[in-house]
Amino acid sequence: MIRIGLRAHDYGCLPPEDLAARIASYGVDSVQLALAKALSGAPAAGSLSPGYARTIRGAFEAKGIGIAVLGCYINPVHPDRDERERGLKLFEEHLRFAGDFGCSVVGTETGSRSPDCSYHPDTAKDETFDTLCFSIERILHTAEKCGSMAGIEAVADRHTISSIALMEKLIAKFPSPALAVIYDPVNLIPDRGLSCGQEAFFKDALDRLGSRIAAVHLKDFRMKDGKKEGDLPVGTGELDWFGLLRLLMEKKPGVDLLLENSGPSTGMGIIAFLRKLTAEIVDKKKKGI
Repeated sequence: MIRIGLRAHDYGCLPPEDLAARIASYGVDSVQLALAKALSGAPAAGSLSPGYARTIRGAFEAKGIGIAVLGCYINPVHPDRDERERGLKLFEEHLRFAGDFGCSVVGTETGSRSPDCSYHPDTAKDETFDTLCFSIERILHTAEKCGSMAGIEAVADRHTISSIALMEKLIAKFPSPALAVIYDPVNLIPDRGLSCGQEAFFKDALDRLGSRIAAVHLKDFRMKDGKKEGDLPVGTGELDWFGLLRLLMEKKPGVDLLLENSGPSTGMGIIAFLRKLTAEIVDKKKKGI
């Protein structure tokens, strides 16, 4: 069993009913919804209300689509304290209203000492991890009170949490059930590539982080001249999709698989590709292959 979803803003910025109808035409189960990117007329920071959230939830539920993740990507280690504070307040606002959207997870990456979250050498310093922990502790306090979860996504070589080991360290420091992982296999592949096989890499992540994984991002990558090129549409690169899906179906049945870097011209083909692969996996399992 799998649930395939889309990143809503890849399919337009529209009124909620129109966007839900467009996305429903792809036959998917869920979306990751970044309000300001996907919904025309979305409220400004500080202006969310339960009524607005329930309106959006109703528009998608009427089309059989769940909101798997509210995207609220901030820089929780921003070098400017005022900017960091604005980001944290926005994230906390999303956590407070997540339940009204019918969603339990609010997602973010872990940022960089560069204001735009690009590479900065200081991001790997212990002081930056400590700053992240201060931000995480704060948002978890809100999440726990509101019955929601902060979904944290790692990015290799660039962000504060850049590896499976660092994500494991963060979880150990904050054992709260309100801390969840958004697992993006391609984001975790270092720029220089893997030192082990893909299946071993996937299995390591799922063994160490699996109990906290709340959603999975899907995109592809290739290695060119010894360096990773990521952000490719599913099925257009080198990722072992059969191996990844087989492990996810075994260890995280029913988890939302959210496509990144898809769009109106590619979405249908990618969804058909994934459904074909999952059918093959089910068939081989039945046959004991």
